[in-house]
Amino acid sequence: MIDIDEDRPSAPLEKPQEPLWQRAVFMLIIAAMLSFAQSILFLIAVVQIIVVMIDNRQPNERLADFGCMVGAWVAKAARYMSVATDAKPWPFKEMD
Repeated sequence: MIDIDEDRPSAPLEKPQEPLWQRAVFMLIIAAMLSFAQSILFLIAVVQIIVVMIDNRQPNERLADFGCMVGAWVAKAARYMSVATDAKPWPFKEMD
């Protein structure tokens, strides 16, 4: 299972290490990626419901796992975008 709380700080954040303009650029890139991720999640949902209807109510496990991975990335991206963490999500660091 993917732990989405690993980037959550245990203490209040210190001042960010990167310049503000650089963080703003990363935030714009991640915002575009979040929009794309939303489209991917919608596509997964549509395909999964078709699979469930055809395959006697059995969801595709690989699609479900991929959806969970995308959801975990969205959570990490949201924490970065809301300045709850300085840890950038994939592709700026390895996907967990």
